[in-house]
Amino acid sequence: MRCSDRLRRLLPALLLLLAAACGDIRPYAGHPGGDAPRLVLPPAYRIAVPPPGQALLSNAGATAFADSLAEALRAAEVPAAAAESNPLDWPLAVRVERQGATVVPHYELRDADGASLGAATGKPVPLQGWGLEDPALFKEVASRDAPAIAALLGRVEASRKASDPKALAGEGPLRIRLAGVKGAPGDGNKSLNDRMGDFLTQLGYLPQDTAEGATYAVQGVVNAVPVAGNKQRIELQWIVSRRDGYELGRVVQLNEVPRGSLNGLWGDVAYVAAEQAANGIRDVLRNATAPAQPAAAQAEPGKAPPETLRAAR
Repeated sequence: MRCSDRLRRLLPALLLLLAAACGDIRPYAGHPGGDAPRLVLPPAYRIAVPPPGQALLSNAGATAFADSLAEALRAAEVPAAAAESNPLDWPLAVRVERQGATVVPHYELRDADGASLGAATGKPVPLQGWGLEDPALFKEVASRDAPAIAALLGRVEASRKASDPKALAGEGPLRIRLAGVKGAPGDGNKSLNDRMGDFLTQLGYLPQDTAEGATYAVQGVVNAVPVAGNKQRIELQWIVSRRDGYELGRVVQLNEVPRGSLNGLWGDVAYVAAEQAANGIRDVLRNATAPAQPAAAQAEPGKAPPETLRAAR
């Protein structure tokens, strides 16, 4: 079949259009978490990271750190841009405090109206490297602190869910009272409790400090026992209970550490312990909320239920 003269003239233009359209038409393939989430649903907010004016940095250094922080937040799947805030942006204010030979970054998230949504504190940074405005150090600090900012956003989202009518009617995420941690040396009580709140939020629960509206409670108890070899055995129990006081279960963690090594800051130890325990707490809560199965359904085919077997003995 011969092409008409008109089609022959249009063919080069059509080929150009097809070539221009040959981007990746499968945004999920190869890099899920890249373009896909942005194409599925635009974010409900954007975090603006302006150059911090109270970070003990020059103008150029402040701009460089804002760039690194925004990049690290995007890597953590937080929509962020290193820029002054637009009318609907949520600005992230960065302030650096000097403590001896280190500086400590503080991050405060505000809504578009300027109201504070929450704050997070980063880990200490060597003062000398910070003062040199080393780009590699900026990237390291940003990558290290971005998860804490992402967790802060998670708490904000959880708070929003808490005001949802379904959540208030008991149909939304479970509300859990964090009743604190006791018995830990150093700053363990606070660090463990704070990190547990972060991880329960990531699992879809609504942790809160008060009992009002909470269906369940989680309390941590730490016991440090001296053992041989100049070590301590850290016994950590997370007790999960119901509103009526009934204990649903415990998540127990045991570990040996050099004696006195946890008398100061717990840091990453609290992070890892809370991350592992949060999954165990989720299992306890799932077992508590799962519908009971009939005894006959639990028995293997062709075998009597356990109660019947015991009665037959």
